[in-house]
Amino acid sequence: MTENRGLSLATMGDAMAFAEMVAPTEFAPKDFRGKPAACLLAIQHGSEIGLSPMQSLQSIAVVNGRPTIYGDAALAVCLASVVCEWVTESVDGEGDRMMATCSAQRRGYPAPIVSTFSVADAKAAGLWAKGGPWSQYPKRMLAMRARGFALRNAFADVLRGLVTAEEAQDYQVTGIEVVPSRPATAPAPAVTVAALPAPAPAAAESKAAVARRAIAKATTIERCDQLRDTVEARRKEGLINDLELTELVSLLHAKVETLLPLDAEVPA
Repeated sequence: MTENRGLSLATMGDAMAFAEMVAPTEFAPKDFRGKPAACLLAIQHGSEIGLSPMQSLQSIAVVNGRPTIYGDAALAVCLASVVCEWVTESVDGEGDRMMATCSAQRRGYPAPIVSTFSVADAKAAGLWAKGGPWSQYPKRMLAMRARGFALRNAFADVLRGLVTAEEAQDYQVTGIEVVPSRPATAPAPAVTVAALPAPAPAAAESKAAVARRAIAKATTIERCDQLRDTVEARRKEGLINDLELTELVSLLHAKVETLLPLDAEVPA
């Protein structure tokens, strides 16, 4: 988000210390309570889309094994982005004729992205007969589905692939595949994926630029190794478990791989 007035965590050490402080408190959501590594990962996911540490803890949730963002936070993040001009929402009709509509205008686009979700769509997905929010707040649930589709279509770069938690909670896990809850007699909708054009070749970097990125990667790897030793010591103290340690180290090294490989060819 463009204006972040929350606590600023300048280093990974600061973030880990904050996570350890907040994890045992009532300010950590139930799924994160007592899990400083999980808190740290939620903070990291939130920071990538502009959320402060506390906003991240309250807005990021793990559903069916994947990080998600609550719909209200997704809307706030998109509205705060410079690429968003406006977002409008409405729910029209009554009973089985209800339909939610969300329109999102991206700056520079000739027309808004419009998504709808109707009672008929909810029935086809096996959602309308579900208990809980779908029975208690049907209009809001329809609106959340339309919102999630529109925001992801218009602002995929802003949300960085995060799906809304409200949508993810309506999916059931089958084996290693996450599929929508759907009546056995309802056929799955056909999906056509258009072929993407091949990316244009990147311009060659200067020798100095390549060297700077190589040095940056070497420095980052060294810091990651130091942090890994620190986190390993905390695991032995029982502050985090093996799964959280593995996930944290994987995240750190994934960040390293976004830099230029050390063995990249340096142009003459």
